[in-house]
Amino acid sequence: MSLGRMVIYALLALVAIYYLIPLYVMLTTSFKTLDEVRAGNLLAIPVSPTTAAWAKAWGSACTGVRCDGLAPFFWNSVYMAVPAVLISTMIGSLNGYVLSHWRFRGSEIVFTALMVGCFIPFQVVILPMARMLGAVEMANTTTGLVIVHVIYGIAFTTLFFRNYYISVPDELVRAARIDGAGFFMIYRKIIFPLSLPIFMVCFIWQFTQIWNDFLFGVVFGGSDAQPITVALNNLVNTSTGVKEYNVNMAAAIIAALPTLLIYLVAGKYFVRGLTAGAVKG
Repeated sequence: MSLGRMVIYALLALVAIYYLIPLYVMLTTSFKTLDEVRAGNLLAIPVSPTTAAWAKAWGSACTGVRCDGLAPFFWNSVYMAVPAVLISTMIGSLNGYVLSHWRFRGSEIVFTALMVGCFIPFQVVILPMARMLGAVEMANTTTGLVIVHVIYGIAFTTLFFRNYYISVPDELVRAARIDGAGFFMIYRKIIFPLSLPIFMVCFIWQFTQIWNDFLFGVVFGGSDAQPITVALNNLVNTSTGVKEYNVNMAAAIIAALPTLLIYLVAGKYFVRGLTAGAVKG
């Protein structure tokens, strides 16, 4: 192995260690007792590993005035993220299909308007979203949060799908039209079977954005509909009692596990979708 390659590998290893140290500290601290956390070193391995902090973070930690742990908020996030991801991805797929192969007068204006939506800060849409949810009586509900994330996510999913479907030859779609295939037949028989990589890109992107969102959750989620990010913030910032760092670390890992698992399971499709044109054009 050449000296240059060895230097590159060494630098990559150092960078990887630098980024993994916080995760290592979180994991080891979450398996320590509180006395060991106070008396020991951050980088020390637990002397007597215990899952008590994990059990408390999940089932009995206080998140403000409630002391039932992260469990109800975790399921709130699941009930919010899963339908929002599926709906916004399917709408984006159909939008991308239309804007790439069924162009109409003004389609470029529509696409440009959708792209503008990608760059609108969250803070700008809070007031109109709040007024809309109040008008349809969905404020402070999980359904309202689903609607918010679907609306905000459509611009991104449309961009991804449109730029991916551009790579599908127009001749293939025209030939299907000549053979009598209609809009949905072409989509189902030609476009959809080619779309697994870009679907994975959108699933991962949307799930990560929605699961990790805090602003929409704290603004639009009522006491019974708040996602896990809001609960985690409340747990960590609870000012009464002893600061339980092991419970806080366990709670942070619980909140991050779903997105980590998504990347581990579908990461190769994410890379394939990006290299196939998901963010090009």
